[in-house]
Amino acid sequence: MTMRSNRVAEQMKKELTDILSRKVKDPRIGFLTVTDVEVTGDLQQATVYITVLGGEDEREGTLKALAKAKGFIRSELGQRIRLRKTPELMFEFDESVAYGNRIDSLLREIGDSDDPS
Repeated sequence: MTMRSNRVAEQMKKELTDILSRKVKDPRIGFLTVTDVEVTGDLQQATVYITVLGGEDEREGTLKALAKAKGFIRSELGQRIRLRKTPELMFEFDESVAYGNRIDSLLREIGDSDDPS
């Protein structure tokens, strides 16, 4: 990514966190965290990585609610960030946290099995 797209991604992450916590009133959107935003070089598309506290039902419900509110979120974002065209938003689950937890637990298991006591 270019320096400009990095700056836009960071600003979008900050604004999206605020929009999702204060403006979107859908009850299906519970404990949601925006972990990262990746913007294409031409600033036409943005992938928003999120984590959701809860099980699979909560995750799916949150994704449906975000898809329904995508137009509102994009218009709010367009008012806050001055760009010629507001990027198209795509929401995806960030699996890196779960992956990191899995690696951590595996390393603990290895450490426990090596312990002679």
